[in-house]
Amino acid sequence: MRGDDGLAMTASSATPLIALDAIVLDTETTGLDVTKARLIEIGAVRLAAGRIEEAGAFRRLVRPPEAVPQAAIDVHGIDDDALADAPDFTHVQAELRDLVDGKLLIGHSIGFDLAVLSNEFRRAGVAWKQPRSLCARMLAEVAEPNLPDYSIERLASWLGIAVEGRHSALGDAATTARIFLALLPKLRARGIRTLAEAEAALRGLTHVLDEHHRAGWQAPVISSQAAQDLRAPRSDLYPYRNRVGALMKTPVTMPADVAMSEALARMMRERISSVVVTDGASDQPGFGIVTERDVLRALASHGSDAMAMPVGRFASRPLQTVPAEAFAYRAIGRMERLRVRHLGVVDARGRLCGMVSARDLLRQRAREAIWLGDEIDEAPDVAGLARAWAKVPDVAAALRRDDVPGREVASLISQELCALTARAALLAERAMLDAGQGPPPCAYAVAVLGSAGRGESLLALDQDNALVFAADVPDIDPWFAAFGQRLADILNEAGVPYCKGGVMASNPQWRGSLRTWRERVAGWIATSDPAALLSVDIFFDLRGVYGDVALAESLWRSALDMAAGQVGFAKLLAESAGAVAPAVGLFGRFVTEDGRIDLKKSALFGIVTTARVLAVRHHIAERATPARLEGIRALKLGNDSDLAALQDAQAALLDFMTDQQVADIAQGRPASNTVMVKRLSAGERDRLRSALGAVRNLDTLTRDLLFRS
Repeated sequence: MRGDDGLAMTASSATPLIALDAIVLDTETTGLDVTKARLIEIGAVRLAAGRIEEAGAFRRLVRPPEAVPQAAIDVHGIDDDALADAPDFTHVQAELRDLVDGKLLIGHSIGFDLAVLSNEFRRAGVAWKQPRSLCARMLAEVAEPNLPDYSIERLASWLGIAVEGRHSALGDAATTARIFLALLPKLRARGIRTLAEAEAALRGLTHVLDEHHRAGWQAPVISSQAAQDLRAPRSDLYPYRNRVGALMKTPVTMPADVAMSEALARMMRERISSVVVTDGASDQPGFGIVTERDVLRALASHGSDAMAMPVGRFASRPLQTVPAEAFAYRAIGRMERLRVRHLGVVDARGRLCGMVSARDLLRQRAREAIWLGDEIDEAPDVAGLARAWAKVPDVAAALRRDDVPGREVASLISQELCALTARAALLAERAMLDAGQGPPPCAYAVAVLGSAGRGESLLALDQDNALVFAADVPDIDPWFAAFGQRLADILNEAGVPYCKGGVMASNPQWRGSLRTWRERVAGWIATSDPAALLSVDIFFDLRGVYGDVALAESLWRSALDMAAGQVGFAKLLAESAGAVAPAVGLFGRFVTEDGRIDLKKSALFGIVTTARVLAVRHHIAERATPARLEGIRALKLGNDSDLAALQDAQAALLDFMTDQQVADIAQGRPASNTVMVKRLSAGERDRLRSALGAVRNLDTLTRDLLFRS
């Protein structure tokens, strides 16, 4: 299997099972004793992004150096006559090595097939390195431990799959591929979503592994350390650490009716390679672009007459754009995909605020920098979305290996989660149309809440989203209810689980018209019951990511205006969030459970809540926790050193949590907010104690600053 650049595509530990690229194979041999069995047939089908590629089927007969025993012929029907003209293994080994090298292999009882192939390569004097693999038979036992047996026939019957070509290598490979795909929802129901999680589950079936070992089979799953050693290489970090807004230049705009000669003169005078062409006089005109290359093409087509023609005639439309807050790798990826050299830069309200060119990004190595690129934005379906999202943990791991602060990594994760939510919304819209439910009944916005809205998401996350729509008509909610459910389902399949607290647009209380939302906010502010404000706090992190995002921005700002100065409401908001759980006991000892500390419960949640509550109370129009704390410091409301300590503590906690989550994901353990203390160095433990100490008097600090003005 090859990528567009010709490189072998290796699965990441974080790749969702529904998005795997893999080879599903089966072998037929001269017997069942792997120390003596010789390969006589191999068949394989390809999985691409979790789908069987019918055109990618592979089958080869291989002539063994000895006669095929009758007992084997009775099983698969392949006799010596059928193999008379087949090549021996030495003549097919190069082709088979290309088939399996660098690929994820899947098979039913694949330990047998791996042992046969390993022995054949050894006899041929060819080096063999065990590939990453999954055993469909063992995955079935994980999914349903109580089946009488796990033969292909039994599994096919259980899963409602037709068996075709039984005991032919290609037939069994194709059946195994269908079995594997049918197992995925059952595995997902057991919390097994990714390749690493599936591998960890297989390692837990020690009784099966022992049987394989006694039979001389190869292990059907590599060790967790071997899987970690397959991590992606280092990449150029500059595109992941710098935002487009810091690289952009002020756009030069010209009306569409200006002569081309004037546009060229402007480019030469200001030493720029393009001008933006405006198609109207309003505040939000349509934009096109004319570049140096467009001028040359115009001259080639029209000669000197082109200079008198209107510049708008030669403009490329629409002007492709990228958000100012996007990291540079997204601009590089977009240029690469669209094959353009200039992008407009837009602010949070979609207004053109700058331009960035390939020349501005020449210091980047583009092929490395588009590791994420536009893959999420262009994913054609749920599997494609999951496949793109799976790269985020690898990027996070690479950045942390190079000491990029966890806060910056969290910002990148958040940006991709926003992009993922936006793409899921588009796919949900398309699904609504395909199902005959029609287009959106009015303008609307999908918004993210919580850590995604703040730009502080880590790898242990779930969905927090909401819907705000423009019209206030009762009969339009059914469309948005169905849309919200589709959105939640798509995100869940792509790797972002449902919110356990129900903070999703599929829930009626997290969608509504602009007027409905404003009435809700007014009701929250008027309440005297902290219990009525559960989960309400993350609303104030709201950020629009899809549709008419101006609706979401308007709602967020109006909510801040309504809550400003409402001390009682802010106090109840803090109370509803709850207190932090102390994690440092007497003599500075850590309070752990199974050797871990939940850093979200014991510190991070408190810091985030304090910053949010104080920002709401004092009308600080920021979302990110550091910016909110900086806003409080700027107002000189409290002890500056206490607030600075909270900022430093948050940075430390994000470092520790990101590192642990990266390690857990690689080992097949679901990412969580807990950190294993024993893996920390002495210096790291001191830093952790300092961070936890910063929240010791958080309640007192919060109450004190709530009442200051």
